[in-house]
Amino acid sequence: MPTAPYVTRFAPSPTGALHLGNARTAFFNDLAARASGGRMVLRIEDTDAERSEDALLVKLLEDLRWLGLEWAEGPDVGGAHGPYRQSERGAHYARAIESLEAQGRVYPCFCSPEELKLSRKAQLAAGRPPRYAGTCATLPAAEVARRVEAGAKPALRFRVPPGRVIEFDDLIHGPQRFASDDIGDFVIRRADGSVAFFLGNAVDDAEMGITLVLRGDDHLANTPRQIMLLEALAMPVPRYGHLPLLLGHGGSPLSKREGAASLGDLRAQGYLPGALRNYLVRL
Repeated sequence: MPTAPYVTRFAPSPTGALHLGNARTAFFNDLAARASGGRMVLRIEDTDAERSEDALLVKLLEDLRWLGLEWAEGPDVGGAHGPYRQSERGAHYARAIESLEAQGRVYPCFCSPEELKLSRKAQLAAGRPPRYAGTCATLPAAEVARRVEAGAKPALRFRVPPGRVIEFDDLIHGPQRFASDDIGDFVIRRADGSVAFFLGNAVDDAEMGITLVLRGDDHLANTPRQIMLLEALAMPVPRYGHLPLLLGHGGSPLSKREGAASLGDLRAQGYLPGALRNYLVRL
């Protein structure tokens, strides 16, 4: 048991219906909060403007409540740490970016998707792990200004400090160690000005007082990046736990894009929420 109540969060994107994998992550966050006498926060990660829809958000909330989940803070109930939709938190991310810029921890990157793809291909062909090659890391300020004046819109990358070992104790997997030299400089703001996952997710966790991040194994490699960001911003680092993913018949993770049955589908087929909760907690 934890020495203090956990504040957990579930942070879905309203880009499709929730499937069982999403529901299981939400359920375990709810259970961890309840078991420790803490609370769960619901945060909506809707920075994908093209695919996020308000109608999907309404359905998402409905499905979670049907499953029997409750949250102490969220877009529909309010709370002390709002707003709870990332699309409304631009000022929070701008402050974080200003702090990183003042420290010289970020730089503009003009590389196109095609250039990045070719670089990745070349590294893989040479038997090296793919990471950003640092093409724009040392561009002179005058050259940056010239390109911006010519209409180029750069992304913003975080400078990963060399020679570091990032360590954390995963609640599920145990001690983890990552070498910073294996992690390329990563994007924290896209070329269109929207916040990237690494920054938005980490800043929101810190500012909302999240003390335990329970999420899927597919996020394990993201954690050292977010720890470095939080340290650079002098923000608190939560505990992390990475859950095994639910897999489909083909051995790939469940995905709403691949047609995994949604909670709405299961509800329409007559499944009871209590039966689904019992099934999910035993997986």
